[in-house]
Amino acid sequence: AVKEALENRGHHVTMFDPYELAGNDLDKKVSNGYIKIAQKTPRLFGFIYKLGDCYRRLPIHSPVYEVNKAMLGKMSNYLENNKYDVILMPHVYPGEILTYMKNKGISVPKLIFIATDYVCTPFTEETDCDYYITPAKQLSDDFIGRGIAKEKLIHAGIPVKKAFREKISRESAIEMLGLNKDKRYLLLSGGSIGAGKIAKTIRILCRYMQTRPECHLIVICGNNQKLFEKLNKKYGDNPCLTLLTTTYKIALYMKACDAYISKPGGLSSTEAAVSGTALIHISPIPGCESKNMEFFEKYGMSIAVGKHTKKLPKALEMLRNVEYADRIKDNQRKYINPFSAEEICDLAERISK
Repeated sequence: AVKEALENRGHHVTMFDPYELAGNDLDKKVSNGYIKIAQKTPRLFGFIYKLGDCYRRLPIHSPVYEVNKAMLGKMSNYLENNKYDVILMPHVYPGEILTYMKNKGISVPKLIFIATDYVCTPFTEETDCDYYITPAKQLSDDFIGRGIAKEKLIHAGIPVKKAFREKISRESAIEMLGLNKDKRYLLLSGGSIGAGKIAKTIRILCRYMQTRPECHLIVICGNNQKLFEKLNKKYGDNPCLTLLTTTYKIALYMKACDAYISKPGGLSSTEAAVSGTALIHISPIPGCESKNMEFFEKYGMSIAVGKHTKKLPKALEMLRNVEYADRIKDNQRKYINPFSAEEICDLAERISK
């Protein structure tokens, strides 16, 4: 999203995973390791998150910081050969690498950290960036309490692509996607990695749709090909259900649907809020996603079903009340900044002069 906004202003942007510099497919190993844990053993992910939360109370650097020290040589050589004015990071790992370089007296460009969950995630406080983009001003105390200087906090929100804030009506989105204007669409997603209790949720929604024949379910499996194949084998011929893998039209699907049912990822939740989509949160991966769900529920921006998926039909019935659904959308407009990417660009331009 930030890359899109910067390039729209004519800036040169390079986006990459720093572990690519290490070779041996380390970037893929790190990414795939995270995805497998999140998909198959979310409780283990939650346990690891809790360990990190406990470890941050100790007066020593975390194992994450120590491991990322090994990237010093590769990153230092890269920055010597490639000149940049600003480095923007939506993840703590590159922040750890560049902080270690700074601590060793190596010159680095201006650093902007972009938090992509509604909480100060473990080890953010170990980084030394020039600015920290937080999802909301209500989270100030969390970041300051973890040791981030108040003057470094910019409450610009989580950046999303421009497509999510485009003024497209539900009717227009339905027409653009070739959907049936007489149907009520429910959108189910497990994020880009296809995590969450998707199969169980579909079973519950299929029973619900038996009493609501005007409803049609669209399921986005993301990059989880195994999930798609499993669901396609079971539901491929079901006329009440459409299965998709990855789609570049997620903004349109959000605008076309009457309810978006998803695990509470920081980015996907923000995309839904910017789209003005009634949001139901299910099956959070323990840790930061639990915090995301708490934040959205606290400020009336979603219905938190969580792990109690049997309560999903009741939540859907609540959203049939137009006033109730509109209240959720009003709160989304109140608390979520649709122009986050542009404000981050403003900051990047300002500090690079």
